Amino acid sequence: MINEEELLKIENIKRKYPDSKAALMPVLYLFQEKYGFISVDSIKEISQLLNISEVDIKGVVSFYEMFHEKPKGKYIVQVCTNISCMLCNSENILKAVEKKLGIKCGETTKDNLFTLEEVECLGSCGTAPVISINNRYYENMTEEKINSLFDNLK
Repeated sequence: MINEEELLKIENIKRKYPDSKAALMPVLYLFQEKYGFISVDSIKEISQLLNISEVDIKGVVSFYEMFHEKPKGKYIVQVCTNISCMLCNSENILKAVEKKLGIKCGETTKDNLFTLEEVECLGSCGTAPVISINNRYYENMTEEKINSLFDNLK
């Protein structure tokens, strides 16, 4: 349930757009920042606030990777496995990250620190292989760099 301050933020967001539907993305970000993910209850509340159907909101949430439908770790680790990264050993990078964290893709560590995801492309082909952690890129990754990278985050 949002509080008065957050309701004011939402009203200010809505004023920026000619139609409340256009405010959906920033309002989704607001909810995700507060709760860490977009729950079914959040979708219902947003539906009422913006007068958008729950189905339409669910469609947006499920389409965009930046929105999460379940709780994620403090650090969201994305390993690119598209062609440039794949040609530069990203499969072994992914395996090394899985081993270091003790989880598989799509899982979150028991301490809720790390969620591991495989992504199609991070758009940094010239510096492949690439890992993104909370939208910060770590480029030219090697299996050797993985241990120090994750040890420094804990």
